[in-house]
Amino acid sequence: MRNESVFLSESESATESRRFFLDICSRNRRLDLAPFQGLVTFLFMTKRPRLQQRVEQLEAENRRLQADCQRAEDEKRRLAEENEELREQLEQKEHEFSLLLERFFGPKSERFIEDPNQLTLPFGDQAEGADEGVKQAEEDQETTVGEHQRRKRKPRCEKLPEHLPREVVTIDLPDEEKAGLVCIGYDSTETLIFSPSALKVRETRYPKYIDPSDASAGVQQSERQAGLVEGNRYDASVAAQIVAAKYGYHLPVYRQQDIFAGSGWTPARSTLLNILASVATLIRPLIAYFATEVRRDSVLGSDDTSITLLLPAAIPKVEPDDPKSARVHEVLTAAQAERRPSVTAKMWAYRGVHVPLNVFDFTVSRHRDGPDLFLVDNGYEGTLLGDCYGGNVGIAMRSNGAIVHAACVSHARRKVREARHNHPAHAQRLLALFRELYGIEGRAAELDDAARLELRQAESTAVWDRMREYIDAEMAQVLPKEAMGKAIGYLNNQWEGLTRHLSDGAVPIDNNLTEQLMRQIALGRKNWLFVGSVSAGYRAADLMTLVSSAVRNDLDVWSYVKGVLDALLTGCEDYASLRPDAWAAAHPEHLRQYRIEERQERAERKRQSREKRRCLQASGSR
Repeated sequence: MRNESVFLSESESATESRRFFLDICSRNRRLDLAPFQGLVTFLFMTKRPRLQQRVEQLEAENRRLQADCQRAEDEKRRLAEENEELREQLEQKEHEFSLLLERFFGPKSERFIEDPNQLTLPFGDQAEGADEGVKQAEEDQETTVGEHQRRKRKPRCEKLPEHLPREVVTIDLPDEEKAGLVCIGYDSTETLIFSPSALKVRETRYPKYIDPSDASAGVQQSERQAGLVEGNRYDASVAAQIVAAKYGYHLPVYRQQDIFAGSGWTPARSTLLNILASVATLIRPLIAYFATEVRRDSVLGSDDTSITLLLPAAIPKVEPDDPKSARVHEVLTAAQAERRPSVTAKMWAYRGVHVPLNVFDFTVSRHRDGPDLFLVDNGYEGTLLGDCYGGNVGIAMRSNGAIVHAACVSHARRKVREARHNHPAHAQRLLALFRELYGIEGRAAELDDAARLELRQAESTAVWDRMREYIDAEMAQVLPKEAMGKAIGYLNNQWEGLTRHLSDGAVPIDNNLTEQLMRQIALGRKNWLFVGSVSAGYRAADLMTLVSSAVRNDLDVWSYVKGVLDALLTGCEDYASLRPDAWAAAHPEHLRQYRIEERQERAERKRQSREKRRCLQASGSR
């Protein structure tokens, strides 16, 4: 019995065959193909399986080609996304490369020139250029620029200081040549002579007495003077020289060894290090007092920098009375497990705005424990000025609102400046607004806190409002991943902290003075390279506090350190008298007057430059 599906397919084929012949017959009426109808039907029936198989093959091939086409589309899409990602990376690298070139070979100042053609000079190569130059010169002659006068340079004094000891040497003619001559005067020259530092040994004798009538009284003599090391072998002047040389002039101990050897004494390096350790132990209570004094200031500037800490052979244990020890143990244990030779530690600086002290603190990592332990755990209440590092931003929450974070405007301006090649027009507009803000701050620097706040609210607030309006209205199309987009994101995210100075006249507009303290660490780091232990890091922070505070108050470092050590060795606990500002008032002969004069001259130049710009802007607006 025939299969039903085959029968249906054969019936369909026969029907198609008849339709084919009928169509041929309709086209050619004179051709009679009826006798061949059965033969053609037979041929169609025999070829159909192979035709059906070929159709299936073509359909499978079509499906395969469609799948290949889909894979090609997916690969094209993937390559397009990868190309876009690589393009963004290339732009980022080009931006970083341009920043590196500018950092090494470009101007160091961040001063903004509002008109990019300001430095272009018309040399009059063409007639219209010459006419324009003459016209501009005539206008300049007619324009008056306030009462500004060119700064007179201070005459250079070549005379050697009068207080230096003098030795008179006379170079005369031979006796046979000056026979019969009369001396009518002298021509004299002064020559400065240098001699290596002179060392001397002081022998201190303590007479011994006995009472012949009372043998049981024993030997009596005066009390021994306290010294830095056992036996008072090294005077405070030697220790002051080692401290000042390493942390004031950034000389590692092996170089100091050579310097002392040139004066006739060749100490071992371990001896110099032991003297430093003794000094650090002696001044520890004074440094704790300095930290307490700084925390009394209503505004503190804070910053940090990296310092290499060699991994010790034995990991310090956790001490219950030392809150830093737990973090030290955790970081060093992890580094030991990874077999790392060193860890990247941090040196923090806290600069009082009103209290003239710089206090340094050492931690084994840039964890928020740094500012938390120094400020929050010691109950500090005030404003912390710094960058937008997470430990600073979140300190208000961790202190329950006792500490307020103020962001550094200089950081925001720097990000816009670095993105100026991305969107020049936007960067020019924003930098012009930042320039207005700093112009106002230049005038506010000479005022007290109340008057400075009044000036800021009268003028700076309007500038910030214009900046806010410009960012919202004109910069909505800037992509977030672009350099300018990142700068705008920084401004938007930190807006509250950046404008904190508008509500407190004591808050500086930026943290530049504190950031400059990091140079003291960076210069030393290039010389002594690393700290060998955690305790050495703590000692370095204490000694840097003493030296940096002396430098801030324009003191001679050696004289101040020696004075402090002499006072502490006699048992002095009046730490207020040992503050650098108080010590400078009591010992004005140790002030570096030339530094004070340099700072005053620099401030006067800045003031005159601001006044000149204001006069030029006023004349240009007219």
